[in-house]
Amino acid sequence: MSSKTIQVPDLGGVDEVEVIEISVEVGQSIGVDEPLIVLESDKASMEIPAPFAGEIESILVSVGDTIAEGYEIVVMKESNGDSESTKTSVEEPQAKLESETVTPATVDLQPESNIPAKQPTPEPPSKAASAQPAGSMNSEAAIHAGPSVRKLARECEIDLSLVNGSGPKGRVLKDDLKTYIAAQVKIAATGGGVLPQASEIDFSRFGDIEEVAVTRIGKKTAENLHASWLTIPHVTQFDEADITDLEVFRKQQKQLKDAPANLTPLPFILKAVAHALQQYPLFKSSLKPGGDQLVMKSYCHIGMAVDTPAGLMVPVIRDVDKKSVWQLAIETAEIGEQARNKKLRPDQMQGGCFTVSSLGNLGGQGFTPIINAPEVAILGVSAMQVKPVFDGDQFIPKNMLPLALSYDHRVINGADGGRFCGLVCAALKDLRLLLM
Repeated sequence: MSSKTIQVPDLGGVDEVEVIEISVEVGQSIGVDEPLIVLESDKASMEIPAPFAGEIESILVSVGDTIAEGYEIVVMKESNGDSESTKTSVEEPQAKLESETVTPATVDLQPESNIPAKQPTPEPPSKAASAQPAGSMNSEAAIHAGPSVRKLARECEIDLSLVNGSGPKGRVLKDDLKTYIAAQVKIAATGGGVLPQASEIDFSRFGDIEEVAVTRIGKKTAENLHASWLTIPHVTQFDEADITDLEVFRKQQKQLKDAPANLTPLPFILKAVAHALQQYPLFKSSLKPGGDQLVMKSYCHIGMAVDTPAGLMVPVIRDVDKKSVWQLAIETAEIGEQARNKKLRPDQMQGGCFTVSSLGNLGGQGFTPIINAPEVAILGVSAMQVKPVFDGDQFIPKNMLPLALSYDHRVINGADGGRFCGLVCAALKDLRLLLM
């Protein structure tokens, strides 16, 4: 048997993840595809499986370590006969990431450089940096930051020397950059002041309490929603869709013996939204930084907000306009279950151009959804209610579905919002429109 080092595979564009669970022990024999460790990114958890059967010789990471693609995680003694099938080895002549053999938590990755981790490439000093007190910033030459962080800083015209790094050895992470941007937005929004903060209260004075840590996903969701609410001028438009005929048709289909999935209203809503997005492509665009250009997307990938024990997740259903209602029913059920069980891959939560947040029977009469930036619109769906609707002669009970469309008023005006809502409602009322 030979020993081989297992590395973190491609993470689908995620720069850094946290080790939240070690699934094996030294000396343990495991089979192919059995989990080695569990990683958690900003919005999802994922297992790293064993690429071959063998025995765990050593574990190179610990719970709480922040690692990235190419990181060495365990050394396995490979069982005989598997040498040709392994996808990882000790030698990687063309490895994407190069680092020193040190504790993973202290490795300073340089994905596009052959310079050792302890020698980050300095960038030219910024003029803005000299205007800051010496004790409040890092020296530009000593800044630790990866290429993706530096690229984002350049795009946002931010001097990295002004950003406090929270990573190993003061490394500036994307989260640090986002925190800095959010702080600057707060200052700008208050005319140079700081938003008022709630005073801290000692609740233990009133009785027994318990302090529970917010999950990583919960914190990231809160940060993103807060930044979206502060930086995007939201307008929310309300409407109701008559889904009386849709409900009759849906219940008929559910009774079929060979029904491939449980048919909920969500697949119909996704199809109606995709139909409207084809007619009004502005609703699936994104506003570029600076506000002088729009990115128009020809694809129709729609995010689906899912409530999970770990927090809110938004997996993306791809090419909704090209899929049938039954295909969408199967996929929404599968991806919702993956989200609740922390089985989503990072790439399954990327690439959305619009989001639907359906609260189902828990939705009440309405709510104001917050836009999932960099998207420019989101549709909130509440609980269906039976209401009397006047048809010109009499009041007839109808199944009415409350809708709330929030949109970025920099990109979309009220007239477009009304037309979009009207088209979604029309498609839900008469499914034949989805065939046009």
